[in-house]
This record gives sequence, structure tokens and C-alpha cells, in this order.
Amino acid sequence: MTLIQRLTRDGITPDVTRPDPAKLVSGDPVHSTWNVEDRDGLYSGLWQSTPGTWRVAYAEWEYVHIHAGHSILTGADGSVTHLRAGDSYLIRPGFEGTWEVIETTLKDYVIQS
Repeated sequence: MTLIQRLTRDGITPDVTRPDPAKLVSGDPVHSTWNVEDRDGLYSGLWQSTPGTWRVAYAEWEYVHIHAGHSILTGADGSVTHLRAGDSYLIRPGFEGTWEVIETTLKDYVIQS
């Protein structure tokens, strides 16, 4: 195993999923995930979603860097965060609300559970 690895979709077959129907708010978003690392409670790779809205509840830490698109995170407290190309965010455990994809969004992610 190399100790430095580029995050890329090249050569990786994505896992294609949709949100749990019980969490779906609107649309028919399709999620494609290119997992690069999955060990010891650490997950990283690339994730893309087509437009739609679903409920989220974070029990883990997630760092995201947006490569393309536009998404909106709306907290249960009414806070609104726009995620656009070039943005980086840390989502902490306990965040609850909705994730709305306005324009197909591609992000890097690192999750620590």
C-alpha cells in the first residue's frame, strides 16, 4: 500500500444508492460514491449526488471539499449553509436537518466515526 494516495474516481467502480425513502423530502437523488479508504473508522473518497432533498442526522465528523455544484444544508435550528465549488466545511456530530442538492454536487469527503 502506498502511503500517499490521490483522491480520484479513475479505476474505481462507484457504489450507486439513493436516500432511504423514509428520509426523502423531495426529488429522486442518485448518489455515486467512489470509496478510496475504509478502515479503522476512517472513510474517504468522492461522492456525487443529483438534485433532491433528504433528511440527515450526523453521528460522525465529516470534512467535505466541494468540487462542483451547489447544495444547501439546512439545520433543524433553521441555519442555512450553501456549499459551492471551492468550499470546504467540517460537519460535526449532532448536526440534524436536510441536505438539498440544487445542482449536481461532487465532493471529497473524510469521515471519522
